Amino acid sequence: MKKEKSAGSGKSKQKKIKLSESTAFKNKDKKKDNNRTAVWIKNETLAYEEELGLLQIELLKYQKHVNATGARVLLIFEGRDAAGKGGTIKRVMQHINPRGARVVALGKPSDTELTQWYFQRYVEHLPHAGEIVLFDRSWYNRAMVEPVMGFCTDEQNKRFLKDVPLFEEMLVKDGIIIVKFLFSVSKEEQQRRFVSRETDPLKHFKISPVDKLAQELWDNYSLRKFQMLSETNRTLAPWTIVRSNNKKKARLNSIKYILSTLDYKGKLSAKKLTIDKDIVISGIDELKIMEDNLMSPKVLPG
Repeated sequence: MKKEKSAGSGKSKQKKIKLSESTAFKNKDKKKDNNRTAVWIKNETLAYEEELGLLQIELLKYQKHVNATGARVLLIFEGRDAAGKGGTIKRVMQHINPRGARVVALGKPSDTELTQWYFQRYVEHLPHAGEIVLFDRSWYNRAMVEPVMGFCTDEQNKRFLKDVPLFEEMLVKDGIIIVKFLFSVSKEEQQRRFVSRETDPLKHFKISPVDKLAQELWDNYSLRKFQMLSETNRTLAPWTIVRSNNKKKARLNSIKYILSTLDYKGKLSAKKLTIDKDIVISGIDELKIMEDNLMSPKVLPG
């Protein structure tokens, strides 16, 4: 904590300083000296940083296997605004070789792209042999964001929901490994994260006009989510739901799930890669929860 004087008051106030991730774990056993200052850290933070480090080493093994076997891996990250997709992608990419992995985060389609087959601009970004590609949002924009915000017609949305299972079936049968994550955050936690973005200068870039309407259109998003899962949760390309109110648990369990998709040399024991079933839920189970509570949206987990 650092003390600062409040303007005009002459009094000092505490300014929160956040340590960079893994700093605490790397320095926890350092010896005391005059050039070092002790900082109190929660034990759960140290445990998280230690486990994250182990899993990131596993991701390097995973990537080495993908490269050696020529596998093609496509990781799709979807979810509500402020659900934690970007933070998870950052941890996945943090230490792996960028030559064999990349993030695709497409912006608004150009005038030319608007005249093309909807999937066309995504196809050119699909993984080649030995590569891992992470989509930070994907063609599923047409399932949730676009229809809720009025960026596509009802006909375009309906056609997409019918076409996408066939499209993904072709990709899987051609050998691409597809993992579809849908991050689920509660309405209250989403609002808290929006407030954090507005008050933290380093997070201002995350604020968009779409974000500002997310709370107001919460129920509409829930309805579109249910529709998307109903139409696109297929055996060949199922959805994996990640409860992300706790960002740290969401990140760790998402990485564990990625690691579960392939067997590779020197893999950690199954015990250390056990996925928390309260954090990672199958698309089928999420549909059942939504079917039971669709008329009571406040009960839905996100």
